[in-house]
Amino acid sequence: MKESVGNPLRLKSVNHISLICTSLEDSMNFYQNVLGFFPIRRPGSFDFDGAWLFGYGIGIHLLQAEDPGNVPRKTEINPKDNHISFQCESMGAVEKKLKEMEIGYVRAMVEEGGIQVDQLFFHDPDGFMIEICNCDSLPVVPLGGEMVRSCSLVNLQMMQHQQQIQHV
Repeated sequence: MKESVGNPLRLKSVNHISLICTSLEDSMNFYQNVLGFFPIRRPGSFDFDGAWLFGYGIGIHLLQAEDPGNVPRKTEINPKDNHISFQCESMGAVEKKLKEMEIGYVRAMVEEGGIQVDQLFFHDPDGFMIEICNCDSLPVVPLGGEMVRSCSLVNLQMMQHQQQIQHV
């Protein structure tokens, strides 16, 4: 397979993810009241039930299942399964809120080069997994040897400074 270089499709960012849900009302409640998304206008020309929400620079498009009783639902929380991940300001605050809301979760931790990343995994009402983490402390280091990057601008500046010191 030929190696892909640069940005062949000229992508700019993630726009949205679409999720099939068994109850539009339950899913709207979850994405608004647990994750903080807000509803936005959806094109009226659609001939199926759904809702659009927006937050943190991405959209969540909820699609009402045509046969809600026939939608496969995952119950085991497995950090190695499909999921969407959100960075947070305080893992302690997230864990406290999940406990208050009685949302079951699994904790995990990744350590790389002395940097520790904490993770909490839980499901939406239909079993789609959500991860909350403090992942922006982990540098994004391209395999091609390019500049060190980070998910946050603050950490990016710190990492670039550390990289400059190491090369001196």
